Amino acid sequence: MSCTTILVGKNVSYDGSTIIARNEDSADGEFTAKRFVVVHPDEQPRQYTSVISHLSIDLDEEYSGQQPMRYTAMPDAVQKQGIWAEAGVNAENVAMSATETITSNERVLGADPLVEYAPAVGHQGEQGYHAEVPGGIGEEDMVTLVLPYIHSAKDGVRRLGALLERYGTYEMNGVAFSDVDEIWWLETVGGHHWIAKRVPDEAYVTMPNQLGIDEFDIEDAFGEQESHLCSDDLREFIESNHLDLAVEHESLFNPRDAFGSHSDSDHVYNTPRAWFMQRYLNPYDEVWDGPDAVHTPMSDDIPWGRQPERKITIEDIRYLLASHYQGTVYDPYGTQGDDRTRGMFRPIGINRNSQLAVLQIRPDQPESCRSLQWIAYGSNAFNTLVPFFSNVDGTPEYLESTGARVTTENFYWANRIIAGLCDHAYAGTANAVESYRQKTGAQGHRIVAATDEQVARLGASDTSTANGEVRGILEAANQAIAEELKKETDALLNGVLFTVSMGMRNGFRMSDN
Repeated sequence: MSCTTILVGKNVSYDGSTIIARNEDSADGEFTAKRFVVVHPDEQPRQYTSVISHLSIDLDEEYSGQQPMRYTAMPDAVQKQGIWAEAGVNAENVAMSATETITSNERVLGADPLVEYAPAVGHQGEQGYHAEVPGGIGEEDMVTLVLPYIHSAKDGVRRLGALLERYGTYEMNGVAFSDVDEIWWLETVGGHHWIAKRVPDEAYVTMPNQLGIDEFDIEDAFGEQESHLCSDDLREFIESNHLDLAVEHESLFNPRDAFGSHSDSDHVYNTPRAWFMQRYLNPYDEVWDGPDAVHTPMSDDIPWGRQPERKITIEDIRYLLASHYQGTVYDPYGTQGDDRTRGMFRPIGINRNSQLAVLQIRPDQPESCRSLQWIAYGSNAFNTLVPFFSNVDGTPEYLESTGARVTTENFYWANRIIAGLCDHAYAGTANAVESYRQKTGAQGHRIVAATDEQVARLGASDTSTANGEVRGILEAANQAIAEELKKETDALLNGVLFTVSMGMRNGFRMSDN
């Protein structure tokens, strides 16, 4: 699956939070309806079998009898290919987002092939019969297999890394973990190998479907492991397969050169997204446009992470993960450029965005209300991003009840309808969409602040996520946010439908009245 990720270290977020955010995008020609749910320990599978790879894992055995925790998730509404839990926060305020599909090269995949499912050949008992061979784990599986069992971001890296080494993977993926102190980013390397790096507190990271880490301290990974982790035999894997492409070895190892791709298609599909995000967050640090540009949309050396020029807000993240190259000649809805440039590059806010999860772990709040899961459904160019507390026993029906049937009674399908209408009348509906975003976003911030105050007034000594009274308060807040959201979404749909209907080609100015 194609996706876009932004990771924000705690020293450069607006309130000291760690923030991990990712668009989940469906494959070309597909649209995937999503739900927001809470998975309780008794609902967590103990004998897990992947739909895509037919791999079965005994989770009680894998985790030595450790009991799973409650966690939020964003599964597919129609699970024809499995759960695809995608993103959530567990009861200990550890967040996980999985996965960002990334790229590799022939040298890596030849040295450590992906572990793909092989179906049975023939019939059992007949000559030439071959039993099926299960594949490894993938995006379908990772959140379900890892998030309920981890106690920190670094623990998440180690847990997932162990699964990758044991079972392998059938795809190249990037995975984000966060807690109140740290963010870690893991990238798979071939079928069984992986690397992970701690996001510096003073930096943000942009990931546009490419293997991204561009500096890796192997000595730290095999030593103190303060900011780097990797599979146990990574050093030998690199050396025996001649993967290190550095001419001089005075600098840190570059995984992007060794493990990543360098294709022409990257310059259409991937690098332009990193260029636009960093151009927005660091507009004055370098020249981004014209013949003197330091980095262009087709540059292969756009940094994995950098320090922003100002602190990053939730609204910045929403803007970037909804963006389509506004203010440039590449904007498909813009007036600059021409037919050749508009639509030249793959937008971030694309028609097949399924859901956006922004996972915010706030250090200035007690454990019981520390984590927020900001949610958007459908095409981000035409939707809104709203917050929900994660320490709850259930989610509002408006976000949970998504099914295959198209209906305005749930948030996913209402947004899909709005986007389909607005796309054909962008200029006439853009102001209405922006007003909707601002109003719903402000309502979300207001209700979150009021709820934080209500929790603080309890004065309870038990500030852990096990506090049932607090969970009831948070559920009520989530319901209030959902009710306001439905009211404003219905109003936007009404206004957009009127605007688009007035522009229909079969209209006629003479009235019958």
